[in-house]
Amino acid sequence: MNYLALFENPLDFFIKGGVFMWVLLACSFVALTVILLRLFALRKGEIVPRLIEKTIAAYQPGERLDQLRRLVMGDDSALARIVEVAIRPYHASRSETVEAVQARARREMLGLESGLFILEIIVGIAPLLGLLGAVSGLVHVFGNIGSGAMSTSDLKGIASGIGEALSTTIVGLAIAILSLIAFLSFTRRVETVAVQMESLVTDLVDKLYQNGDTNEESEPSIGDASEKPGKSAAFKEKSKAAQPVEEAAR
Repeated sequence: MNYLALFENPLDFFIKGGVFMWVLLACSFVALTVILLRLFALRKGEIVPRLIEKTIAAYQPGERLDQLRRLVMGDDSALARIVEVAIRPYHASRSETVEAVQARARREMLGLESGLFILEIIVGIAPLLGLLGAVSGLVHVFGNIGSGAMSTSDLKGIASGIGEALSTTIVGLAIAILSLIAFLSFTRRVETVAVQMESLVTDLVDKLYQNGDTNEESEPSIGDASEKPGKSAAFKEKSKAAQPVEEAAR
């Protein structure tokens, strides 16, 4: 059969397929590049690090977040960036924290889905390019018959020309099928890790605001120390204001 020529002589197979065959070949290289990049980027350990996941699960309401902060500051995963937004403010309300987390999560989702639209485009255009190549090849075959360059009695030559014309359809469908499988697999993986991150961050926010609408974690000692001079200064001013009254009473 004609499609077996792809395995016997690939270069000759693509040359006979015409210009549309080379366009399909370019689409296949683009699809393969995207697939390899997404395979590397969408590994679970790169998105939801196990250590951060365990730390969030072990965190108890009211505890300090120093360990979790150190982990997310030294990590470049999507979960780390979302958690960093959730634990960054000390006195933010629950609604403010949730809004900030949602905004960051949408941004991270765009990053996870980057490149998938290319696979979606290839899934749509590859069969059409294959069909266009087939129609173009058939027009060439019947044009040769009409011009007398090919005899109508040469059935073998006609069949060979039609087979070469339909080869672009085979390649186009093959590229579309493989790209579709990759696209659906990556989309499913993104949805899965999105649900995992949502569950972890929601659990963390619930723990942070378990007893009210304010973060239970107290500020660091530096913040506490900065408030004390202010209070003592106000007390001194109040004492100075009371001195004239005491002298008049004497």
